[in-house]
Amino acid sequence: MKKYNFLAVILLGITFVGCGEKNKGENSLFNIDDSAFPAHFTQKEAVSIGVLNPKSTEIDSIAYFVNDKRVGSTKGAEKFKFELKDQKLGYQYLKATVYFGSDSSDATKRIELVSDIQPKALKYKIVDTFPHDTKAFTEGLEFNNGILFESTGQEGDSYFRSVDYKTGKVIKQVNLPKEDFGEGITFINGKIFQLTWQQKKGYIYDAKTLKLEKTFTYDKDIEGWGMTHDDKYIYHSDGTEKIWKMDPNTQKLLDYINVYSGSSKIKRINELELINGKFYVNVWQKDAIAVVNPTSGAVEGILDLSGLRKFIKAPNAEVLNGIAYNPQTKTFFVTGKYWEKMFEITISE
Repeated sequence: MKKYNFLAVILLGITFVGCGEKNKGENSLFNIDDSAFPAHFTQKEAVSIGVLNPKSTEIDSIAYFVNDKRVGSTKGAEKFKFELKDQKLGYQYLKATVYFGSDSSDATKRIELVSDIQPKALKYKIVDTFPHDTKAFTEGLEFNNGILFESTGQEGDSYFRSVDYKTGKVIKQVNLPKEDFGEGITFINGKIFQLTWQQKKGYIYDAKTLKLEKTFTYDKDIEGWGMTHDDKYIYHSDGTEKIWKMDPNTQKLLDYINVYSGSSKIKRINELELINGKFYVNVWQKDAIAVVNPTSGAVEGILDLSGLRKFIKAPNAEVLNGIAYNPQTKTFFVTGKYWEKMFEITISE
């Protein structure tokens, strides 16, 4: 088995997705000609878009669209070539608006843009081991000013708290309402943001006092999972292959990327950390971390952490979840739900 496939199995237990769906005769006059389309496209390729004209209608011109954005036009029935290098991974929706006489008609087609990057195998070294609360259903970890913060899930037992990671001692804790299932947290602009799972709401706290300042509602019908940030935006996962970009000032979701390893979507993206310009992500039910390009969504590296399991003896221990980067030590901290240990590690190729 090739190394790529081995890594993909570690990350996914992969379900491979097929090519874009075939046209189903939704348009009686024209259809996009997909006879020369490959099963998948990559960003290094271009797509040549043309239409089938079974009734030999005299065509004046054709306007071409990708994801509802006009990308060009041709006279008559000429094909149009469109470079895919600037498109994000995932499904792309092609449309050709055909003008003939005083009328027009649309032909549509869906293609899939996948990654052509072979992920690198990463390795880790355990630097130190610290105690972790076996009652903590860990959803998020993040350092802020040298202090580790952890958020947890489960209705009636969700909270976030600051922790002395060397001893496991709780410094300060904020409990969520009993009906909430807490998810990831992140710090930005002097605030702490926290998501909930299926309640479709989030909380904003003052980062110094931990006092609640605002409750907000998701503006998309999605779940809340992991959370991280850069200097300008918040990023959060929703349990699918998507990582969303959110404006922290308005809490509006602005855009998203789709995470792919080769031709496979990486679903169930969970806890996130943005480190040195790359997303480090947990995949739910996998003892592995994927390193993701934040612009394209391509998985560039895979870290198999299943070896940590031999150190975990807690009878109720569940999946690996929780990634924090300490910029002071330049090391990573990882743990899992109900684990009795948290590991400080370094990561290398």
